Amino acid sequence: MTAKKEKNMIYVLLADGFEEVEALTPVDILRRGGLSVTTVGVTGKAATGSHGIATACDVTGKDALKMLGKEPPEMLILPGGMPGTRHIDSWEGTDVFIKATVDAGGFLAAICAAPSVLGKRGLLSGRSAVCYPGFEKYLEGAETGNGKVVRDGKIITARGAGCAMEFALELLRALRGDEAARDVAKSVIYR
Repeated sequence: MTAKKEKNMIYVLLADGFEEVEALTPVDILRRGGLSVTTVGVTGKAATGSHGIATACDVTGKDALKMLGKEPPEMLILPGGMPGTRHIDSWEGTDVFIKATVDAGGFLAAICAAPSVLGKRGLLSGRSAVCYPGFEKYLEGAETGNGKVVRDGKIITARGAGCAMEFALELLRALRGDEAARDVAKSVIYR
């Protein structure tokens, strides 16, 4: 299924050591759903995943920060993986992206170790969230569970690489609705 592309401000932060499946599955599914997604190279124009897959990013982190002022972000996606999550957490632009997304009323989405980035900033306090087992201690104030994907208001979290398709479809559902998510799931023969 190839849907007509919409102009959206959806960003995926990629840093060396990111988990490939957790980053690229959402990019693929959202684009199949007709949404425009920009991959942002936090550690440069290219990022190499935790399993050695080199990925060309659409823009560098520096260039993406300039784009933020033009249109508010609808969604910010943080993939997990190590040391990718640590690179995203320590990049000064991450706070700018998070603030711009929250201020615009957009969605924050994180999978695997990456919900820790949101948790360390107090954004999960009083919310339900999930993460890769062992990272719960970083989800400050969150009610953690064992679900694969949890959506609590404008925050979507997922446990890990094995949940990447459910995560991606939930992101599409959040932005385009149930029908769009069902159509894409059917087109890729998911369930």
